[in-house]
Amino acid sequence: MAEAIDIRELNERIAQQSAFVTNLTTGMNQVIVGQRHLVDTLLIALLSDGHILLEGVPGLAKTLAIKTLSQLIDAKFNRVQFTPDLLPADVVGTMVYSQKEEKFQVKQGPVFANFVLADEINRAPAKVQSALLEAMQEKQVTIGSQTFELPKPFLVMATQNPIEQEGTYPLPEAQMDRFMMKVIVDYPTIEEERLIVRENLAGSLPEVKPVTTSSEIMSARSVVREVYIDEKIERYVADIVFATRYPDRYGLKELKDMIAFGGSPRASICLAKAARAYAFVKRRGYVVPEDVRAVAHDVLRHRIGLTYEAEATNVTSEEIVSKIINKVEVP
Repeated sequence: MAEAIDIRELNERIAQQSAFVTNLTTGMNQVIVGQRHLVDTLLIALLSDGHILLEGVPGLAKTLAIKTLSQLIDAKFNRVQFTPDLLPADVVGTMVYSQKEEKFQVKQGPVFANFVLADEINRAPAKVQSALLEAMQEKQVTIGSQTFELPKPFLVMATQNPIEQEGTYPLPEAQMDRFMMKVIVDYPTIEEERLIVRENLAGSLPEVKPVTTSSEIMSARSVVREVYIDEKIERYVADIVFATRYPDRYGLKELKDMIAFGGSPRASICLAKAARAYAFVKRRGYVVPEDVRAVAHDVLRHRIGLTYEAEATNVTSEEIVSKIINKVEVP
């Protein structure tokens, strides 16, 4: 009974805290037509302190969505356009000699912001991508001999064009694993497309004003951390991730030769965190199996390595995740 009261009280607190979720969604919908899933996943990443990678062909409002979200939150936003000639110092900063002071001074790079948009991240070589690794995982940056804390909240939102396009560098596995979610952005429906054309012909996009602050986001995150996850759900999350590593244990023998490597423990952590945030967005104080299933594709699609056999038979990580979700027993 005590637990039931706790859940009820938590539900009330979530109802109060999540008012800004409605404001953010409304603000996003003023500018972005359709792309409901994109808006939801951006909110989940924001609430669960995870970085997000958006993949899709140019012109699908990936950059616009991220820019709009940062305008709706009263926080510092920086955009870095990744190009083949970009250097790590252009992202994190460098030491600059000051003649006036007669010593080296630290010049901080664009990574020192609450929201960092890494646009077309796969256009830059690996050393530039890896410059983001420390920032993304440890939330700090080392320049010379000094280490600097990054502001809170700190969120890297990266966009990439599908790898088939020329002049791109595939992201290394370690970099991929740092992203909590990889979201595939798809084309709008024909009605949405007509609306997009009409709005753009009419002139400028609507102005959005900040509807929330960084401190409000931080306090919402602490409520998200209180969302109740039952032991059965924890086991369900672990089972899904284990099935990516040892599919034969879960009666998925046909996937054994398709998977080169499965999700790491970080995959389990991200899956649980994202399910929690999803429950919060849905105004619930506890996680149900549907929450886990709703975020599983976005959390796992970039964490499963495919064998040559899988690529030869055109099996995608998407299909593997779907098979695992359909097979693993739901609590």
